[in-house]
Amino acid sequence: MRILLVDDNSTNLKLLTKLVAKLDHCEALPFSSPDAVLSALPDLDFDIAVIDYQMPVYNGVELYTEIVRFEKYAQIPVIFVTGDRDMTTRMAALDAGAIDFLTKPVDPVEFHARMHNIVSLSRARRQLADQAEWLRREVERAVGELREREQEIIYRLTLAANYKDPDVARHTLRVAAYSEAIAIELGLPSNFCHDLKLAAPMHDVGKVAMPDTVLLKQGRLTEAEFRQMQAHAQIGSDILGRSHSSLLQLASEIAVSHHERWDGQGYPNRLAGTDIPISGRIVCLADNFDALTTERPYKPAWSFERTIEHIVGRAGTQFDPECVAAFQRALPRIQAIMEQDRLEKAEEAARAMKAAGDRVA
Repeated sequence: MRILLVDDNSTNLKLLTKLVAKLDHCEALPFSSPDAVLSALPDLDFDIAVIDYQMPVYNGVELYTEIVRFEKYAQIPVIFVTGDRDMTTRMAALDAGAIDFLTKPVDPVEFHARMHNIVSLSRARRQLADQAEWLRREVERAVGELREREQEIIYRLTLAANYKDPDVARHTLRVAAYSEAIAIELGLPSNFCHDLKLAAPMHDVGKVAMPDTVLLKQGRLTEAEFRQMQAHAQIGSDILGRSHSSLLQLASEIAVSHHERWDGQGYPNRLAGTDIPISGRIVCLADNFDALTTERPYKPAWSFERTIEHIVGRAGTQFDPECVAAFQRALPRIQAIMEQDRLEKAEEAARAMKAAGDRVA
């Protein structure tokens, strides 16, 4: 236990140093002036402070006020030594944070008794802080393990949902990355942005309930088929919504809301404006951007520029205007995501060709 001693009187300082030496497992850190203490901060490590009240330049309260400007010293107990029995002086010390007083001349027996109690209190406080830190780390580790399991569940569900069409699997990952980029530009909390990227790939999980004749149709859907396909939003939400996992609950929210429109003309619940969860508004835009910029059986891929113009033109009708503005700010990051996806797709194709050649050989 390290005890800071500050007293401009050398005789008093020597006495205090000797008295500290008699305490079990305690080390004195003597200073003869407030300036010397302040010069040593914040590298000075101590557990208790014993400070003389009457000193030149800085009195004890003024010195302690400067010390506790550093957060690391905020909870350290301080004892003031004073020959002044005036209540005003003692109230000033208490207001500054004093937990006890020693009256000059310091009586060794009284010093030992008071310091023994304060040292015990300080040790108990340190032990409690250590236990709290241990508990914090254990909770953090447990939450981390739980989050890893949740991520694994989402990953496996995404694989299952997209098993019939590998191109759809790439689509879901791009939508997730675009969604995170937009959320970041909206200034949303980093934890939410990260969770959105994890949950967004599940936005079309309800399509597992769609018949293959509709899901894998090479061409435009009929009106009846389109109405049938619309059911995937609510089905996806129902699949995910009963989970206690916060990630799966977010995925459920996205599934049911990513086809809603800002003007209320979307589905399945015809929500409008801010009644649509922000997660759904973001993924709606990201999903549309990816659908337009990629080739589909019924249409060629649109150019990057044409797609941007289309989305900006629908701000306030199909899309949340703030999300559109964030999307525009995120375009450099979105372009980088697209380029990375193209490289990965090309590498996959090259590996597939090599594997096919190896089988033939």
